[in-house]
Amino acid sequence: MRVSLRPLIALVAVSALSGCIWSPGQHLRPGSANDEGIRTVGNDQLDLIPITPKLIAMERATQQTTGGLPTALVEYQPSAYTIGVSDVLYITVWDHPELTVPAGAQQQLNAAGRHVQTDGTLFYPYIGKVQAAGRTPAELRADIAEKLARYIESPQVDVSVLNYGSQRAWVTGATANSTAVPLTMTPMTLNDAISQAGINPTVADLSGVRLTRDGISYTIDLDRQSGDAIYLKAGDHLYIPFLDAKEVFVVGEVTLPGAQSFRTGSISLSQALGRARGLLQTTSNGNAVYVIRGARGLEADAPPSVVYQLEAKSPAAFAVASQFQLQPGDVVFVGAAGITRWNRFIAQLIPFSGLIRNAAGTSNDLQ
Repeated sequence: MRVSLRPLIALVAVSALSGCIWSPGQHLRPGSANDEGIRTVGNDQLDLIPITPKLIAMERATQQTTGGLPTALVEYQPSAYTIGVSDVLYITVWDHPELTVPAGAQQQLNAAGRHVQTDGTLFYPYIGKVQAAGRTPAELRADIAEKLARYIESPQVDVSVLNYGSQRAWVTGATANSTAVPLTMTPMTLNDAISQAGINPTVADLSGVRLTRDGISYTIDLDRQSGDAIYLKAGDHLYIPFLDAKEVFVVGEVTLPGAQSFRTGSISLSQALGRARGLLQTTSNGNAVYVIRGARGLEADAPPSVVYQLEAKSPAAFAVASQFQLQPGDVVFVGAAGITRWNRFIAQLIPFSGLIRNAAGTSNDLQ
């Protein structure tokens, strides 16, 4: 009995070719464009947006609108310092050293301090308990002077804070010393607090500092911060993120593909391609430089991811690329040229053609 394998071989060949000949390599196939020039990529929920000077101008306008400091932070102005629990006060009564330093001149300054107790009061000779918490040093001074006037003629009183312990802000993250920073009579700015905690410049990301206040988190780019001072409030928490989260990925037809970290606020597309040592001149397709942005979840109502395309055949395109800012997590993909995909297809087909010849020879032997 003779069995012919030729129909079966032809069917296998056609099946293989139909899957390879039209897309022998990785590339994106844009669909139709809408009124704004945005194309849908294949059947996927992706928008393909050309990188043009118009797009750059629109993104800059958006950054100028939303890139400033939050109004709530800029407008906050700290009020006069109020004494609180755990503060240590130094109370001076001029010409009455027995009240200022009860144990005499040999007493250490810290030992002469008056601690504000948990109920907000402190004890002072002659007048007993005095309410201190919630008052400014000037208000407390006036109250003590008024009460001492019953025992001392025209008392001259001064109140200063020896140790600040009631109001603090916290600085954590990529710092040399994560610490609680006390808020004092002199208003504390965000930059002051970071300077006190110390920055580890090799791992700190100053473009994404997070300030949490009253349950609300704000992201601040210190690399682009204007001259507006941000004053801290008691209970604020500053977090300096680490640089390991700031990466973009360059893959495809480039000399040096891989992940790229960056320390500044942003990295441009041309900088990323430059770090990858440029496009492979013999295999890359200048019209197939893509920036894939947005792993936005698989939910049905999730917004589509976005793919930006740069037509890099013209040298002028790299001037546009130098203005296009990448975001952490972006993937830069450089596709292969058509001839490159064809050559790779042929390289994949040659072993398969040997299989066909062997199968054909077996078929002839069975006839």
